[in-house]
Amino acid sequence: MGWRHGETIVHREVWRGRPWCVSPVVVVEDTPELLVTYLPEEAPFAFPPSADGRPHPWRGKHAWAGHGVLQLRRPGEACSVWHFWDGPQRTFAGWYLNLEEPFRRTTIGYDTQDLELDLWIPVDGAWRFKDKELLEARVADGRYTEEQVEATLALGARLGAMLERGERWWDARWAAFEPDPAWRGPSFPDGWEEAPVSPAPPPSAYRTLA
Repeated sequence: MGWRHGETIVHREVWRGRPWCVSPVVVVEDTPELLVTYLPEEAPFAFPPSADGRPHPWRGKHAWAGHGVLQLRRPGEACSVWHFWDGPQRTFAGWYLNLEEPFRRTTIGYDTQDLELDLWIPVDGAWRFKDKELLEARVADGRYTEEQVEATLALGARLGAMLERGERWWDARWAAFEPDPAWRGPSFPDGWEEAPVSPAPPPSAYRTLA
């Protein structure tokens, strides 16, 4: 059974079998083809101890600042589509293709892991890669394997080619999304700390469905 509209679930980044960045998100839509969640303003972050003791890159952030972010995920796809708004009028700014492990449902929400490489698509300009130069360093410091980075770069190339062809699978209507003001500053649901961790997929699963 899917999650209900307005239900708070838990997004967990899982590295080496352990959560190391956790936040509550609100379900906007959940179907067999698409999971839409919203990271609201003032959503808190938790940073459980990592597998080797290193801090998560976001450690020190207590809560999400600025406008909330709408995120679209398709089952089996190693990429999510983040929608960003900017300024006092909450003007739509663009889309962020966040390369990540395909999400896995858990008893409290879903697990994934960021793969560093992203593509930024401003609403009024040309798309570009973000953080591509960091991947080699992530292999050197042991965060990713060479196989993971190779698969991530290949996926990024496929997504870039898709954008060059003018293709986008997501519905433009989400750019006009308006969140419920009551979603601001959500709390973690009970039991989030004890929920079993789902196994990570191999790099061969880093694919796009487009």
